[in-house]
Amino acid sequence: MISPQVLIVDDEIPFVDTMTKRLTKRGFKVLKAFSGEEAIRILDENRNTDVVILDVKMPGMNGIETLKEIKSRNPLVEVIMLTGHATIDDAIEGMRQGAYDYLRKPCEIDELTTKLRKAVGKKREHEERIKEAKVREALARHGLE
Repeated sequence: MISPQVLIVDDEIPFVDTMTKRLTKRGFKVLKAFSGEEAIRILDENRNTDVVILDVKMPGMNGIETLKEIKSRNPLVEVIMLTGHATIDDAIEGMRQGAYDYLRKPCEIDELTTKLRKAVGKKREHEERIKEAKVREALARHGLE
């Protein structure tokens, strides 16, 4: 199985570095971005990213704006919203915009890892269903169904 690829997006450099080390030890390939704008650029260059861990509160393009842009460009990528400043309104808005889940900082690495693995599974299952549908469509076009 291909290692899951995760993008961590947070303006707190020490947090990103710590999470990168912890997730790498747990078998994830980790990309890093320190702003919403940088995250969009990295995702455009790395279309096989499975999950984005996205901080809600960032200067410039905030997490909700970044989430909307991510989902408009790559609707299959799963997003876990993460913040130390969470409000119920942030959680509701993130889920409304297509976030997979929501965690508060600091979060337990085991809890995050579990959510990441479930999100990766969901994304890959969806990709597989799309591939199967395309194969069935191609077979039907050629009368081989």
